[in-house]
Amino acid sequence: MEKILVIDDEPQIIRALKVNMQARGYEMIAAPNAETGIALAADKHPDVIIVDLGLPDRDGLTVITSVRKWSNVPILVLSGRTDSKYKITALENGADDYITKPFSTQELLARIRAVLRRRAPEQVAESVTLGALSLDGASYRVTFAGQTLKMGPTEFKLLSFLMHHTERVHSRSQLLDKVWGDHVFIEERTVDVHVKRLREALGEAGSMIETVRGAGYRLTVNAHAT
Repeated sequence: MEKILVIDDEPQIIRALKVNMQARGYEMIAAPNAETGIALAADKHPDVIIVDLGLPDRDGLTVITSVRKWSNVPILVLSGRTDSKYKITALENGADDYITKPFSTQELLARIRAVLRRRAPEQVAESVTLGALSLDGASYRVTFAGQTLKMGPTEFKLLSFLMHHTERVHSRSQLLDKVWGDHVFIEERTVDVHVKRLREALGEAGSMIETVRGAGYRLTVNAHAT
Protein backbone atom coordinates (compact mmCIF):
# COMPACT_ATOMS: atom_id res chain seq x y z
CA MET A 1 0.00 0.00 0.00
CA GLU A 2 1.47 3.34 -1.07
CA LYS A 3 1.74 6.03 1.59
CA ILE A 4 0.72 9.60 0.76
CA LEU A 5 1.84 12.40 3.07
CA VAL A 6 -0.42 15.47 2.88
CA ILE A 7 0.91 18.67 4.48
CA ASP A 8 -1.98 21.12 4.68
CA ASP A 9 -3.62 23.13 7.47
CA GLU A 10 -7.17 23.05 6.07
CA PRO A 11 -9.15 20.34 7.95
CA GLN A 12 -11.84 20.07 5.26
CA ILE A 13 -9.24 19.28 2.61
CA ILE A 14 -7.60 16.69 4.86
CA ARG A 15 -10.94 14.99 5.54
CA ALA A 16 -11.95 14.92 1.88
CA LEU A 17 -8.61 13.59 0.70
CA LYS A 18 -8.46 10.93 3.40
CA VAL A 19 -11.84 9.48 2.39
CA ASN A 20 -10.95 9.41 -1.31
CA MET A 21 -7.42 8.06 -0.84
CA GLN A 22 -8.49 5.28 1.50
CA ALA A 23 -11.22 4.30 -0.98
CA ARG A 24 -8.50 3.86 -3.61
CA GLY A 25 -6.16 1.84 -1.43
CA TYR A 26 -3.71 4.55 -0.35
CA GLU A 27 -2.56 5.07 3.21
CA MET A 28 -2.74 8.79 3.97
CA ILE A 29 -0.69 10.59 6.61
CA ALA A 30 -1.56 14.20 7.47
CA ALA A 31 0.54 17.05 8.85
CA PRO A 32 -0.84 20.53 9.70
CA ASN A 33 2.43 22.44 9.30
CA ALA A 34 5.87 22.37 7.71
CA GLU A 35 7.81 21.24 10.78
CA THR A 36 5.58 18.22 11.38
CA GLY A 37 5.52 17.44 7.67
CA ILE A 38 9.30 17.38 7.36
CA ALA A 39 9.57 15.14 10.41
CA LEU A 40 6.95 12.70 9.06
CA ALA A 41 8.63 12.65 5.65
CA ALA A 42 11.87 11.53 7.28
CA ASP A 43 10.21 9.03 9.62
CA LYS A 44 7.46 7.48 7.47
CA HIS A 45 9.18 7.46 4.04
CA PRO A 46 6.02 8.24 2.02
CA ASP A 47 5.71 7.33 -1.65
CA VAL A 48 4.31 10.76 -2.53
CA ILE A 49 4.21 14.09 -0.67
CA ILE A 50 1.48 16.67 -1.24
CA VAL A 51 2.27 20.08 0.26
CA ASP A 52 0.50 23.44 0.46
CA LEU A 53 2.66 26.54 0.06
CA GLY A 54 0.69 28.62 2.57
CA LEU A 55 1.46 26.74 5.78
CA PRO A 56 1.08 28.42 9.19
CA ASP A 57 4.68 28.05 10.39
CA ARG A 58 6.81 28.17 7.24
CA ASP A 59 6.36 28.44 3.49
CA GLY A 60 5.78 25.11 1.78
CA LEU A 61 8.91 25.70 -0.29
CA THR A 62 10.84 25.00 2.90
CA VAL A 63 9.40 21.50 2.93
CA ILE A 64 10.40 20.92 -0.69
CA THR A 65 13.97 22.15 -0.31
CA SER A 66 14.44 20.30 2.99
CA VAL A 67 13.17 16.97 1.64
CA ARG A 68 15.20 17.31 -1.56
CA LYS A 69 18.41 17.30 0.49
CA TRP A 70 17.91 13.60 1.24
CA SER A 71 15.06 12.20 -0.85
CA ASN A 72 13.80 12.00 -4.45
CA VAL A 73 10.22 11.21 -3.39
CA PRO A 74 7.68 12.77 -5.80
CA ILE A 75 6.33 16.06 -4.43
CA LEU A 76 3.07 17.63 -5.58
CA VAL A 77 2.22 21.21 -4.62
CA LEU A 78 -1.41 21.92 -3.76
CA SER A 79 -1.84 25.67 -3.41
CA GLY A 80 -4.20 28.58 -3.71
CA ARG A 81 -1.43 30.68 -5.30
CA THR A 82 -2.36 30.85 -8.96
CA ASP A 83 0.35 33.19 -10.25
CA SER A 84 2.69 31.33 -12.61
CA LYS A 85 5.75 32.65 -10.75
CA TYR A 86 4.86 30.48 -7.75
CA LYS A 87 4.50 27.42 -9.96
CA ILE A 88 7.85 27.96 -11.64
CA THR A 89 9.58 28.60 -8.30
CA ALA A 90 8.14 25.41 -6.83
CA LEU A 91 9.21 23.33 -9.84
CA GLU A 92 12.69 24.86 -9.86
CA ASN A 93 13.08 24.01 -6.17
CA GLY A 94 12.25 20.34 -6.65
CA ALA A 95 8.47 19.92 -6.94
CA ASP A 96 7.25 17.47 -9.58
CA ASP A 97 3.84 19.01 -10.19
CA TYR A 98 1.66 21.96 -9.16
CA ILE A 99 -2.11 21.98 -8.65
CA THR A 100 -4.11 25.09 -7.81
CA LYS A 101 -7.01 25.33 -5.36
CA PRO A 102 -9.90 24.82 -5.71
CA PHE A 103 -9.05 21.47 -7.26
CA SER A 104 -10.68 18.32 -8.53
CA THR A 105 -10.05 15.32 -6.29
CA GLN A 106 -10.16 13.07 -9.35
CA GLU A 107 -7.50 15.16 -11.07
CA LEU A 108 -5.29 15.04 -7.97
CA LEU A 109 -5.63 11.26 -7.76
CA ALA A 110 -4.77 10.98 -11.46
CA ARG A 111 -1.62 13.02 -10.90
CA ILE A 112 -0.66 10.84 -7.93
CA ARG A 113 -1.01 7.73 -10.08
CA ALA A 114 1.05 9.43 -12.80
CA VAL A 115 4.03 10.30 -10.57
CA LEU A 116 3.97 6.79 -9.11
CA ARG A 117 4.13 5.34 -12.63
CA ARG A 118 6.91 7.72 -13.64
CA ARG A 119 8.90 6.61 -10.61
CA ALA A 120 8.79 2.92 -11.57
CA PRO A 121 12.28 1.55 -12.46
CA GLU A 122 10.96 -0.80 -15.12
CA GLN A 123 10.02 2.20 -17.25
CA VAL A 124 13.69 3.10 -17.70
CA ALA A 125 15.49 1.58 -20.67
CA GLU A 126 18.60 -0.57 -20.39
CA SER A 127 22.02 0.81 -19.52
CA VAL A 128 23.88 3.06 -21.94
CA THR A 129 27.30 4.72 -22.07
CA LEU A 130 28.35 7.77 -24.06
CA GLY A 131 32.02 8.49 -23.57
CA ALA A 132 32.54 9.25 -19.88
CA LEU A 133 28.82 9.45 -19.18
CA SER A 134 27.11 6.21 -18.12
CA LEU A 135 23.57 5.40 -17.07
CA ASP A 136 22.71 2.08 -15.41
CA GLY A 137 18.99 1.34 -15.69
CA ALA A 138 19.17 -1.59 -13.27
CA SER A 139 20.82 0.25 -10.36
CA TYR A 140 19.35 3.68 -11.20
CA ARG A 141 22.85 5.16 -11.18
CA VAL A 142 24.49 7.80 -13.37
CA THR A 143 28.24 8.37 -13.45
CA PHE A 144 30.46 10.82 -15.27
CA ALA A 145 34.22 10.25 -15.43
CA GLY A 146 33.83 7.68 -12.66
CA GLN A 147 31.95 10.02 -10.32
CA THR A 148 28.39 9.20 -9.26
CA LEU A 149 25.88 11.96 -10.01
CA LYS A 150 22.74 12.61 -7.96
CA MET A 151 19.47 13.47 -9.66
CA GLY A 152 15.74 13.08 -9.20
CA PRO A 153 13.65 10.28 -10.75
CA THR A 154 12.21 12.49 -13.48
CA GLU A 155 15.64 13.80 -14.46
CA PHE A 156 16.94 10.22 -14.54
CA LYS A 157 14.18 9.10 -16.89
CA LEU A 158 14.66 12.18 -19.08
CA LEU A 159 18.40 11.50 -19.32
CA SER A 160 17.77 7.84 -20.13
CA PHE A 161 15.53 8.78 -23.05
CA LEU A 162 17.94 11.39 -24.40
CA MET A 163 20.94 9.06 -24.12
CA HIS A 164 19.10 6.39 -26.06
CA HIS A 165 18.15 8.88 -28.77
CA THR A 166 21.29 10.98 -29.23
CA GLU A 167 21.73 13.68 -31.88
CA ARG A 168 17.98 13.91 -32.46
CA VAL A 169 16.01 17.06 -31.68
CA HIS A 170 13.00 16.38 -29.47
CA SER A 171 10.26 18.97 -29.04
CA ARG A 172 8.80 19.64 -25.61
CA SER A 173 5.58 17.88 -26.56
CA GLN A 174 7.53 14.84 -27.78
CA LEU A 175 9.45 14.69 -24.50
CA LEU A 176 6.18 14.90 -22.59
CA ASP A 177 4.83 11.94 -24.54
CA LYS A 178 8.00 9.83 -24.25
CA VAL A 179 9.14 10.68 -20.71
CA TRP A 180 5.94 11.63 -18.87
CA GLY A 181 3.74 9.27 -20.85
CA ASP A 182 -0.01 9.76 -20.46
CA HIS A 183 0.40 12.38 -17.75
CA VAL A 184 -1.71 14.80 -19.75
CA PHE A 185 -1.79 17.48 -17.04
CA ILE A 186 1.90 18.42 -17.33
CA GLU A 187 2.55 21.68 -19.18
CA GLU A 188 5.34 22.09 -21.73
CA ARG A 189 7.03 24.69 -19.49
CA THR A 190 7.67 21.89 -17.01
CA VAL A 191 10.04 20.26 -19.51
CA ASP A 192 12.28 23.35 -19.42
CA VAL A 193 12.43 23.23 -15.63
CA HIS A 194 13.45 19.55 -15.59
CA VAL A 195 16.02 20.06 -18.35
CA LYS A 196 17.55 22.84 -16.25
CA ARG A 197 17.64 20.57 -13.20
CA LEU A 198 19.16 17.75 -15.28
CA ARG A 199 21.91 20.02 -16.60
CA GLU A 200 22.72 21.12 -13.06
CA ALA A 201 22.87 17.50 -11.89
CA LEU A 202 25.17 16.56 -14.78
CA GLY A 203 27.70 19.28 -13.98
CA GLU A 204 30.35 19.40 -16.71
CA ALA A 205 28.37 16.89 -18.77
CA GLY A 206 25.40 19.24 -18.79
CA SER A 207 26.69 20.88 -21.97
CA MET A 208 25.84 17.64 -23.79
CA ILE A 209 22.19 18.71 -23.67
CA GLU A 210 21.71 21.39 -26.29
CA THR A 211 18.79 23.77 -26.70
CA VAL A 212 17.69 24.02 -30.32
CA ARG A 213 15.87 27.33 -30.48
CA GLY A 214 12.29 27.01 -31.62
CA ALA A 215 12.55 23.21 -31.82
CA GLY A 216 13.42 21.62 -28.49
CA TYR A 217 16.37 19.72 -27.02
CA ARG A 218 18.92 17.14 -28.07
CA LEU A 219 21.75 15.28 -26.42
CA THR A 220 24.95 15.36 -28.43
CA VAL A 221 28.26 13.61 -27.82
CA ASN A 222 30.60 16.58 -27.58
CA ALA A 223 34.04 17.06 -26.07
CA HIS A 224 32.72 16.75 -22.52
CA ALA A 225 31.53 13.18 -23.15
CA THR A 226 35.04 11.87 -23.77
